[in-house]
Amino acid sequence: MRFNAAHRVHNPALSDAENSAIFGKCNNPNWHGHNYTLDVSVEGGVDAGTGYVCDLSKLKDIVEREIIDRVDHKNFNLDVAFMEGVIPTSENIVLAFWKILESKVRPGRLTRLVLWETENNYVEYAGN
Repeated sequence: MRFNAAHRVHNPALSDAENSAIFGKCNNPNWHGHNYTLDVSVEGGVDAGTGYVCDLSKLKDIVEREIIDRVDHKNFNLDVAFMEGVIPTSENIVLAFWKILESKVRPGRLTRLVLWETENNYVEYAGN
């Protein structure tokens, strides 16, 4: 699933110079944005009546309601309540997504999230 969002990778415990040295252009005080893609993987037993592990249209609805609607065209630093007080790196964003989605995909089991920040840069999380 795709969404667009802005953020500033910034640690308020560090000086501006330290933040700039660590995070580079991702620390732009006027924010920067990405066209993200989120891949969601689930596993589980195949339901004999439906042939599904998880109804993909229901999974899509869950991800849209719980994640996409809350982050699309938003600023992770300012507009996304579940990211309050968290440095919005892709790693922290995918961890937050996992916490939200993990209990919502039952009877399937969330096995992997991949968050693409660009076509070349992504983070992958498998709940470890």
